[in-house]
Amino acid sequence: MKVLLLSAYAAQSHRHWAASLQRLLADWDWEVLELPPRHFSWAVRGNPLYWSQARAETLARPRDLVVATSMVDLATLRGLVPRLAQVPAVLYFHENQFAYPPGRHRHGLLEAQMVSLYAALAACRLLFNSAYNRDSFLAGVDDLLRRLPDRVPAGVVQTLRARAAVLPVPCEIEALAAATEAWPGAPRRRVGDPLRLLWVGRFEHDKGVEALLAVARDLQHSGIDWELAVNGQQFRQVPDALDVLRREFGSRLVHVGYMPEEQRYHGLLRGADIVLSTALHEFQGLAVMEAVAAGCLPAVPDRLVYPELYPAGFRYAAGEGEAARLILRLREQLRAGTLAPPPLAAFAPHALAPRYRAALAAAVRQDSQ
Repeated sequence: MKVLLLSAYAAQSHRHWAASLQRLLADWDWEVLELPPRHFSWAVRGNPLYWSQARAETLARPRDLVVATSMVDLATLRGLVPRLAQVPAVLYFHENQFAYPPGRHRHGLLEAQMVSLYAALAACRLLFNSAYNRDSFLAGVDDLLRRLPDRVPAGVVQTLRARAAVLPVPCEIEALAAATEAWPGAPRRRVGDPLRLLWVGRFEHDKGVEALLAVARDLQHSGIDWELAVNGQQFRQVPDALDVLRREFGSRLVHVGYMPEEQRYHGLLRGADIVLSTALHEFQGLAVMEAVAAGCLPAVPDRLVYPELYPAGFRYAAGEGEAARLILRLREQLRAGTLAPPPLAAFAPHALAPRYRAALAAAVRQDSQ
């Protein structure tokens, strides 16, 4: 099987997925074209222009299948490169352009939504990393079409729904479970040592840094002893709440920043007790999933993708102080030894490999019929 993989906004999670896919199906012949994760609006709109001109020879090679991320303007690219229009295409959604947090305004969002809609119509199969991602995309498309003034054909959402399936990004369960603990500071000695709280995510608005600050203040008033490691990629614009967190809780913070070294990062996950999510925007939450696979108890919102991943006892309701109250309950259960992390075996590479193989091979068979 000769496969062309296209990633128009190759963020860290997208590159992880692409590498995992090639490992899972190592007997297939893969070629990858990707663009760096910057200038979002231009990357989403400009990728067919760049690839059709600068990589025309690569695109013209014979293929059995195209696998593209939802950032790829697949419809335009297939129009500019007629040979690609003859190759079955699968569109993979790490996220979608409809389920953004309230109040988040980004230039070109409507155009990005239309690009993903046209790409979905140009693909023969749509794969989503979670049911929440699939359902919010389809609901968003339905809402958008209802708001258009006229000339809206019937059955678009039903057509897309029939092409859609859920297939998560693999999580390296076994490697994370076997990692050596490397929490910063003194080694753990007794049950009464500080609670080790971990927060993982990009230092951006949609990961809820402001909510993390509120949780830290609640824990400070609770009277327990705790430490906090904050790990994530930092960009040019950093939420003000991160600077406030540093000022108010410097003595509690054992790490703030990004660990690019995989071994150190896995050790950090392995050393934590509880991993906290304050996300406003999450479609699988691979970073939290990795922490849980390493042995952390999750404390996650009762919304977004989390209800389909973690039992109710690990989810906190909306409301002031709810996250901190859950953390305190988990701390007591952790100290009593009555609670273990939820199982994630279904997300291991060996569990997902046959599902990926079947889904991609079926797209080729379907197109040939």
